[in-house]
Amino acid sequence: MRTGALCLGLLLLAALGGCANTGGPDIRPQTAGRVNLKRYQGTWYEQARLPMYFQRNCAQSQATYQLKADGSLDVLNRCRTQAGQWEQAHGTATAQVAGKTDKLWVRFDNAFSWLFPGLAKGDYWVLYVSDDYQLAVVGDPTRKYLWLLSRRPTVPDAIAQLLMAKARQQGYDTRRLIWRAADSSIGQ
Repeated sequence: MRTGALCLGLLLLAALGGCANTGGPDIRPQTAGRVNLKRYQGTWYEQARLPMYFQRNCAQSQATYQLKADGSLDVLNRCRTQAGQWEQAHGTATAQVAGKTDKLWVRFDNAFSWLFPGLAKGDYWVLYVSDDYQLAVVGDPTRKYLWLLSRRPTVPDAIAQLLMAKARQQGYDTRRLIWRAADSSIGQ
């Protein structure tokens, strides 16, 4: 009886060991390292994103960042709906750790953020930025959010493939991406 219980215990232990983390998507994504916020500021056009509630009506999105004297970024997100209407949200991005510019907190100016300031900030991790600051991949540590960004409203397929490869290297599921709508499909 003891031998049977010992064998069963060892089998269960072996099974649980097989379920242990093997370095897969449970490990947080790696960020780009130091991001020069002066070069990062300006307008970025969303090429693709993972589905998310707060962008559910967006056909085209863009974000404009402006470096402030205190080192934070002023954030203006604009979304063009399928009907052709523009919506926008204003906020601020601050470093999660002083002096580190690859992991930011973003908080938007709305009623929810004023009522629940601790809950209303979101992770904004710069996972990749090209040397010329023309392309970027941004996500969060849970891999729930992902944005593929460019300084241009549209990019060639080769660039889109490069951005998707960078995201996949970080463990993001790029099969679920929502791509920027073509101008000709908006407001029809």
